[in-house]
Amino acid sequence: MNKDVKVIIGHILDDLRVELGDEFNRNFERQAFFSEAWARRRSPTRPGGHILVDSGELRRSIQSRITENSITFYTTLPYAAIHNDGGEIVVTAKMKRFFWAKYYAATGAFGRKKDGSLRKDKRTTQLSSEAEFWKVLALMKVGKTIRIPRRRFLGTSPEVEQAVREIIEENITEYFSIDFEINRK
Repeated sequence: MNKDVKVIIGHILDDLRVELGDEFNRNFERQAFFSEAWARRRSPTRPGGHILVDSGELRRSIQSRITENSITFYTTLPYAAIHNDGGEIVVTAKMKRFFWAKYYAATGAFGRKKDGSLRKDKRTTQLSSEAEFWKVLALMKVGKTIRIPRRRFLGTSPEVEQAVREIIEENITEYFSIDFEINRK
């Protein structure tokens, strides 16, 4: 490959890494894959919180790799694919133990009055709905499937293709305008 072509491709790939990396990160702020809104959360565990952002680990895990003539965006988290593509997971005995632990943790945090009865405050009401959510999951039979909706945060789309086209055009135009200026002198 010509040296100039390698330089142009290198600039294009660097620009794509920055631009698309920012856009994929913004998907978590938009709670959508560009204009495709993510399915709303049914669980009461974090009402009002951002979808797919609990600890922020998934969002921070997005990486990119540049080779000689391509760029790949990826994440190494095992649960990233099920969120990005959607699908079904099968309830296991280990999952049921986790659900029970979450249930007991939620019920232990209830606010109580001096006589031992539950308070009627907002936090206790929220915790009781959270506890109920975990209890429903814990009571599921082993082998039952849970459907995870598709919430894409990485991938191709018309917006990605448009950004790629614009970056390629900008870099080629810049190269030829610089080349033209050098040849004029």
